[in-house]
Amino acid sequence: MNDIAATTIENITYDELSIGQSARQVRTLTLADIQAFAALSGDLNPTHVDVEYALHSLFHGVVGHGMWGGILISGLLGTVFPGPGTVYADQSLHFARPIRTGDTLTVIATVIAKDDSTKRVTLDCKVINQAGDEVLSGTAVVLAPTQKVRRQAMHLPQLRMFDPQERLDALLATVAHLEPVRCAVVHACDPESLRGALNAGQRGLIVPVLVGPEAKLRATAEQAGLDLTGIEIVAVPHSAAAAERAVELAAAGDVEALMKGSLHTDELMHAVVTCRPLRTKRRLSHVFRFDVPTYDKPLLITDAALNIRPTLEEKADIIQNAINLAHALGTEKPNVAILSAVETVNVKMQSTLDAAALCKMADRGQIRGGVLDGPLAFDNAISMEAVRIKGIESTVAGNADILAVPDLESGNMLAKQLEYLAGGAGCGIVLGARVPIALTSRADGANARVASAALALLLAHQNRKVQP
Repeated sequence: MNDIAATTIENITYDELSIGQSARQVRTLTLADIQAFAALSGDLNPTHVDVEYALHSLFHGVVGHGMWGGILISGLLGTVFPGPGTVYADQSLHFARPIRTGDTLTVIATVIAKDDSTKRVTLDCKVINQAGDEVLSGTAVVLAPTQKVRRQAMHLPQLRMFDPQERLDALLATVAHLEPVRCAVVHACDPESLRGALNAGQRGLIVPVLVGPEAKLRATAEQAGLDLTGIEIVAVPHSAAAAERAVELAAAGDVEALMKGSLHTDELMHAVVTCRPLRTKRRLSHVFRFDVPTYDKPLLITDAALNIRPTLEEKADIIQNAINLAHALGTEKPNVAILSAVETVNVKMQSTLDAAALCKMADRGQIRGGVLDGPLAFDNAISMEAVRIKGIESTVAGNADILAVPDLESGNMLAKQLEYLAGGAGCGIVLGARVPIALTSRADGANARVASAALALLLAHQNRKVQP
């Protein structure tokens, strides 16, 4: 019996095959394998994907799809034995035992018959687990290749499983112990912003107080099939009045958070900025929180929505706000990468000078609670491989929790690239006021608004601890 490696693709022709000849491959089943198979096949049987259900099933735990073992047989036949040029004609399978995560399976195919007239080969196929138990068996009939093929193995893209709903549920779990706060939802006059606010209410994150034109709110609810029964509505004539009234409610302590609806950001923020009771000594700034498929932890990006070209002093406030949010989210000492186009100080690039000054400000205690490094290019901030290649010595590089961007333009482009090109799931919050402000794009869906509400809930409870 031969153990055949997959560094090259080489077939065994019909004439080279003999009765009793065999080959094998070994594979260990992971949870990612199960999830990938479910996603690609559409087989969402809870026996395979729902841990709670599976615990009470016949197998008392999650098991792999039976056909996953069949695919292993197909992989052996198609790539190794006989290999390239093989055409399936028939396959019978018998399922003897469940396959569980962590099981290491040996797939064995053995030639048991040949037909010279048709070039058909019959193979006995077995899948055996690490205990020596046969979990799957059957017979395959294939048209074996007649011409020799030897090729370099193809390097396929790595399959990454990313479930935005799972990431959202993980975020919501961190605030599940907190009681909801009253939140003024400002001019939620489109289906997604209204749905997001109501979903956040149903999930126990906020008690939504809808501030806007009542007739328009009710028409939006009817259009979207949403129920406003029991929801408090503060009627005002238009979006500007909604912003002003919501801010008044926050200043009076009637609500503990604000949530942007379908109005423009500058319309809401103008009302906030001009309300002195809501202001603090800290600069107002926005932070995006992103879950990105290719990064192993959440990323905070600031400021990509409010401060267009912040000064050095304003950048210090922006970073401090983000550090405080990271603390609230459970990161005790967040790594702050101060971004530029390069990782060295260049007197012709103001962003590199600001980065160097901000790092020194952190050394002197003017920015507290995080580890700062910069300037760092984006790749150096998030890729350990880039850090290794460039020989950068830093505890922040390649392991950033917070990305501090040079200006709003670069930050906004970065955030939207993560969402639309990298498949990231984001939400946003404004910090520096006396109440948190859930601030999302008008193009965002309901889940982004729910996630932003979770951040607002977390920060509202933090404010209770520090404000009399």
